[in-house]
Amino acid sequence: MTTSTASFRTGMLPVDDTALSLTDTRGPGVPVVYLNGSYCGHRPWRPVISELGTGWRHITYDERARGRSRRSADYSFEACLRDLDAVVEATGVERPLLVGWSYGAALAVHWADRNPDRVLGVVSVDGAVPYGITGEEARARIRRLFGRMRPLLPLLRPFGLSARMSADQHAEINIEINEICAALGPVLDRATYPVRYVLATGGNLGGGQEEMERMRTSLDPVLARNPHLRVSAKVASNHSRILRKDFRAVAEAVRELAATPGRGAR
Repeated sequence: MTTSTASFRTGMLPVDDTALSLTDTRGPGVPVVYLNGSYCGHRPWRPVISELGTGWRHITYDERARGRSRRSADYSFEACLRDLDAVVEATGVERPLLVGWSYGAALAVHWADRNPDRVLGVVSVDGAVPYGITGEEARARIRRLFGRMRPLLPLLRPFGLSARMSADQHAEINIEINEICAALGPVLDRATYPVRYVLATGGNLGGGQEEMERMRTSLDPVLARNPHLRVSAKVASNHSRILRKDFRAVAEAVRELAATPGRGAR
Protein backbone atom coordinates (compact mmCIF):
# COMPACT_ATOMS: atom_id res chain seq x y z
CA MET A 1 0.00 0.00 0.00
CA THR A 2 1.30 3.46 -0.86
CA THR A 3 1.28 6.42 1.51
CA SER A 4 1.06 9.06 -1.22
CA THR A 5 -1.42 11.87 -0.73
CA ALA A 6 -3.27 10.85 -3.87
CA SER A 7 -4.28 7.37 -2.81
CA PHE A 8 -3.99 6.85 0.93
CA ARG A 9 -7.17 5.26 2.23
CA THR A 10 -6.66 2.55 4.85
CA GLY A 11 -3.59 0.76 6.14
CA MET A 12 -0.42 1.18 8.16
CA LEU A 13 1.39 4.53 8.06
CA PRO A 14 5.12 4.37 8.98
CA VAL A 15 6.21 7.04 11.47
CA ASP A 16 9.54 7.07 13.35
CA ASP A 17 10.08 3.55 14.74
CA THR A 18 6.44 2.49 14.49
CA ALA A 19 3.41 2.35 12.19
CA LEU A 20 -0.07 3.75 12.74
CA SER A 21 -3.34 2.15 11.70
CA LEU A 22 -5.01 4.84 9.59
CA THR A 23 -8.39 5.05 7.84
CA ASP A 24 -9.48 7.78 5.42
CA THR A 25 -12.99 7.57 3.97
CA ARG A 26 -12.08 10.09 1.21
CA GLY A 27 -15.59 11.53 1.51
CA PRO A 28 -16.54 14.61 -0.50
CA GLY A 29 -16.94 17.11 2.34
CA VAL A 30 -14.96 18.80 5.09
CA PRO A 31 -11.98 16.69 6.25
CA VAL A 32 -12.34 15.76 9.93
CA VAL A 33 -9.39 14.24 11.81
CA TYR A 34 -10.36 12.45 15.03
CA LEU A 35 -7.89 12.37 17.94
CA ASN A 36 -8.37 9.74 20.61
CA GLY A 37 -8.15 9.61 24.38
CA SER A 38 -4.93 8.67 26.17
CA TYR A 39 -5.13 4.89 25.88
CA CYS A 40 -7.81 4.06 23.32
CA GLY A 41 -7.99 3.65 19.58
CA HIS A 42 -10.44 5.17 17.11
CA ARG A 43 -13.46 2.94 17.80
CA PRO A 44 -15.25 5.33 20.23
CA TRP A 45 -15.70 7.79 17.34
CA ARG A 46 -18.01 5.47 15.38
CA PRO A 47 -21.28 6.93 16.74
CA VAL A 48 -20.15 10.48 15.89
CA ILE A 49 -19.06 9.44 12.40
CA SER A 50 -22.32 7.60 11.80
CA GLU A 51 -24.31 10.63 12.98
CA LEU A 52 -22.44 12.98 10.64
CA GLY A 53 -22.81 10.60 7.69
CA THR A 54 -20.95 10.08 4.44
CA GLY A 55 -20.92 13.70 3.31
CA TRP A 56 -17.78 14.37 5.35
CA ARG A 57 -14.23 13.10 4.94
CA HIS A 58 -13.56 11.10 8.12
CA ILE A 59 -9.93 10.40 9.03
CA THR A 60 -9.23 8.20 12.05
CA TYR A 61 -6.08 6.56 13.33
CA ASP A 62 -4.78 4.67 16.33
CA GLU A 63 -1.93 6.22 18.29
CA ARG A 64 1.23 4.27 19.09
CA ALA A 65 0.45 0.99 20.93
CA ARG A 66 -3.29 1.70 20.78
CA GLY A 67 -5.77 -0.17 18.65
CA ARG A 68 -3.99 -1.84 15.74
CA SER A 69 -0.96 0.45 15.72
CA ARG A 70 2.46 -0.86 16.63
CA ARG A 71 4.54 -0.22 19.72
CA SER A 72 7.25 2.42 19.93
CA ALA A 73 10.14 3.50 22.11
CA ASP A 74 8.58 6.95 22.41
CA TYR A 75 5.05 7.64 23.73
CA SER A 76 5.59 11.31 24.51
CA PHE A 77 3.22 14.13 23.65
CA GLU A 78 5.72 15.43 21.10
CA ALA A 79 5.74 12.01 19.43
CA CYS A 80 1.95 12.17 19.19
CA LEU A 81 2.18 15.60 17.55
CA ARG A 82 4.64 14.14 15.02
CA ASP A 83 2.12 11.38 14.34
CA LEU A 84 -0.57 13.97 13.60
CA ASP A 85 1.86 15.75 11.27
CA ALA A 86 2.40 12.47 9.45
CA VAL A 87 -1.34 11.76 9.17
CA VAL A 88 -2.06 15.22 7.74
CA GLU A 89 0.79 14.89 5.25
CA ALA A 90 -0.12 11.34 4.16
CA THR A 91 -3.78 12.17 3.60
CA GLY A 92 -3.02 15.46 1.88
CA VAL A 93 -5.68 17.46 3.73
CA GLU A 94 -5.05 21.20 3.66
CA ARG A 95 -7.26 22.55 6.45
CA PRO A 96 -8.58 19.75 8.64
CA LEU A 97 -11.18 20.16 11.31
CA LEU A 98 -9.66 18.51 14.38
CA VAL A 99 -11.97 16.71 16.82
CA GLY A 100 -10.26 15.54 20.00
CA TRP A 101 -11.47 13.74 23.09
CA SER A 102 -9.59 14.22 26.37
CA TYR A 103 -5.86 13.73 25.56
CA GLY A 104 -6.73 14.15 21.89
CA ALA A 105 -8.23 17.58 22.55
CA ALA A 106 -4.93 18.78 24.01
CA LEU A 107 -3.16 17.41 20.93
CA ALA A 108 -5.61 19.26 18.71
CA VAL A 109 -5.11 22.71 20.25
CA HIS A 110 -1.33 22.30 20.43
CA TRP A 111 -1.15 21.26 16.77
CA ALA A 112 -3.46 24.14 15.82
CA ASP A 113 -1.32 26.54 17.86
CA ARG A 114 1.70 25.51 15.79
CA ASN A 115 -0.27 25.52 12.52
CA PRO A 116 -2.96 28.24 12.88
CA ASP A 117 -3.26 28.82 9.14
CA ARG A 118 -3.57 25.10 8.36
CA VAL A 119 -6.54 24.25 10.59
CA LEU A 120 -10.25 24.85 10.10
CA GLY A 121 -10.85 24.69 13.86
CA VAL A 122 -11.02 22.38 16.86
CA VAL A 123 -13.88 20.58 18.56
CA SER A 124 -12.79 19.64 22.08
CA VAL A 125 -14.69 16.81 23.75
CA ASP A 126 -14.21 17.16 27.52
CA GLY A 127 -10.58 18.16 27.17
CA ALA A 128 -8.15 21.00 26.35
CA VAL A 129 -8.85 22.94 29.54
CA PRO A 130 -6.12 24.71 31.54
CA TYR A 131 -6.11 22.37 34.51
CA GLY A 132 -3.87 19.52 35.63
CA ILE A 133 -2.68 17.91 38.82
CA THR A 134 1.05 18.56 39.11
CA GLY A 135 3.87 18.33 41.59
CA GLU A 136 5.51 15.39 43.32
CA GLU A 137 2.43 14.43 45.33
CA ALA A 138 0.34 14.27 42.17
CA ARG A 139 2.98 12.26 40.33
CA ALA A 140 3.12 9.78 43.21
CA ARG A 141 -0.68 9.50 43.23
CA ILE A 142 -0.77 8.73 39.51
CA ARG A 143 1.99 6.13 39.79
CA ARG A 144 0.19 4.43 42.69
CA LEU A 145 -3.05 4.34 40.70
CA PHE A 146 -1.47 2.63 37.71
CA GLY A 147 0.56 0.37 39.97
CA ARG A 148 -2.69 -0.92 41.46
CA MET A 149 -4.16 -1.26 37.98
CA ARG A 150 -1.20 -3.26 36.63
CA PRO A 151 -2.98 -6.67 36.64
CA LEU A 152 -6.12 -5.14 35.10
CA LEU A 153 -4.54 -3.32 32.17
CA PRO A 154 -4.61 -6.29 29.74
CA LEU A 155 -8.28 -6.87 30.65
CA LEU A 156 -9.17 -3.22 30.06
CA ARG A 157 -7.50 -3.10 26.64
CA PRO A 158 -10.47 -4.43 24.63
CA PHE A 159 -12.61 -1.64 26.11
CA GLY A 160 -10.21 1.12 25.06
CA LEU A 161 -9.14 1.84 28.64
CA SER A 162 -5.53 0.75 28.32
CA ALA A 163 -2.84 0.44 25.67
CA ARG A 164 -0.15 -2.15 24.90
CA MET A 165 2.19 -0.49 27.38
CA SER A 166 3.52 -1.16 30.83
CA ALA A 167 1.82 0.30 33.90
CA ASP A 168 4.80 2.66 34.28
CA GLN A 169 4.38 3.91 30.71
CA HIS A 170 0.66 4.48 31.28
CA ALA A 171 1.51 6.53 34.36
CA GLU A 172 4.14 8.65 32.63
CA ILE A 173 1.71 9.57 29.84
CA ASN A 174 -0.81 10.66 32.46
CA ILE A 175 1.78 12.67 34.39
CA GLU A 176 2.95 14.42 31.22
CA ILE A 177 -0.54 15.35 29.98
CA ASN A 178 -1.47 16.77 33.39
CA GLU A 179 1.57 19.05 33.23
CA ILE A 180 0.81 20.05 29.63
CA CYS A 181 -2.82 20.87 30.44
CA ALA A 182 -1.86 22.85 33.55
CA ALA A 183 0.16 25.12 31.23
CA LEU A 184 -2.49 25.31 28.49
CA GLY A 185 -3.74 28.84 29.21
CA PRO A 186 -1.36 30.71 26.86
CA VAL A 187 -2.08 28.24 24.03
CA LEU A 188 -5.81 28.89 24.34
CA ASP A 189 -5.29 32.65 24.66
CA ARG A 190 -3.40 32.66 21.36
CA ALA A 191 -6.12 30.79 19.45
CA THR A 192 -7.32 32.71 16.38
CA TYR A 193 -9.19 29.67 15.03
CA PRO A 194 -12.60 28.61 16.42
CA VAL A 195 -12.70 26.10 19.26
CA ARG A 196 -16.00 24.52 20.27
CA TYR A 197 -16.23 22.62 23.56
CA VAL A 198 -18.56 19.78 24.44
CA LEU A 199 -18.25 19.25 28.19
CA ALA A 200 -19.44 16.35 30.34
CA THR A 201 -20.66 16.71 33.91
CA GLY A 202 -19.65 13.46 35.63
CA GLY A 203 -16.43 12.06 37.05
CA ASN A 204 -13.72 9.88 35.54
CA LEU A 205 -11.50 6.94 36.39
CA GLY A 206 -8.93 8.39 38.80
CA GLY A 207 -10.81 11.68 39.19
CA GLY A 208 -14.08 12.20 41.05
CA GLN A 209 -16.94 14.44 39.98
CA GLU A 210 -15.79 17.36 42.14
CA GLU A 211 -12.28 17.31 40.72
CA MET A 212 -13.55 16.98 37.14
CA GLU A 213 -15.86 19.94 37.68
CA ARG A 214 -12.91 22.05 38.92
CA MET A 215 -11.14 21.05 35.71
CA ARG A 216 -14.06 22.18 33.54
CA THR A 217 -14.64 25.49 35.35
CA SER A 218 -10.95 26.35 34.86
CA LEU A 219 -11.99 27.12 31.30
CA ASP A 220 -14.27 30.01 32.30
CA PRO A 221 -11.61 32.78 32.46
CA VAL A 222 -10.21 31.73 29.07
CA LEU A 223 -13.69 31.83 27.52
CA ALA A 224 -14.10 35.35 28.87
CA ARG A 225 -10.78 36.46 27.34
CA ASN A 226 -10.92 34.83 23.91
CA PRO A 227 -14.11 35.08 21.80
CA HIS A 228 -12.85 32.36 19.43
CA LEU A 229 -13.56 29.80 22.16
CA ARG A 230 -17.11 28.77 22.95
CA VAL A 231 -18.97 25.99 24.76
CA SER A 232 -21.32 24.31 22.30
CA ALA A 233 -22.91 21.97 24.85
CA LYS A 234 -22.64 20.70 28.40
CA VAL A 235 -24.06 17.19 28.52
CA ALA A 236 -25.23 14.80 31.22
CA SER A 237 -22.79 11.94 30.63
CA ASN A 238 -19.42 11.52 32.29
CA HIS A 239 -15.94 11.79 30.76
CA SER A 240 -15.66 8.13 29.79
CA ARG A 241 -19.11 7.78 28.23
CA ILE A 242 -19.50 11.08 26.44
CA LEU A 243 -18.81 9.76 22.94
CA ARG A 244 -21.21 6.88 23.43
CA LYS A 245 -24.02 8.74 25.20
CA ASP A 246 -23.78 12.22 23.70
CA PHE A 247 -22.41 11.66 20.21
CA ARG A 248 -25.18 13.84 18.76
CA ALA A 249 -23.94 16.86 20.72
CA VAL A 250 -20.41 16.23 19.43
CA ALA A 251 -21.64 15.91 15.84
CA GLU A 252 -23.63 19.14 16.20
CA ALA A 253 -20.50 20.96 17.42
CA VAL A 254 -18.65 19.72 14.32
CA ARG A 255 -21.46 21.03 12.10
CA GLU A 256 -21.50 24.34 13.97
CA LEU A 257 -17.78 24.85 13.58
CA ALA A 258 -17.74 23.87 9.91
CA ALA A 259 -20.45 26.44 9.25
CA THR A 260 -18.58 29.26 11.02
CA PRO A 261 -18.36 32.23 8.59
CA GLY A 262 -14.95 32.66 7.04
CA ARG A 263 -13.75 29.15 7.92
CA GLY A 264 -14.56 27.37 4.68
CA ALA A 265 -18.21 26.68 5.51
CA ARG A 266 -20.13 24.18 3.46
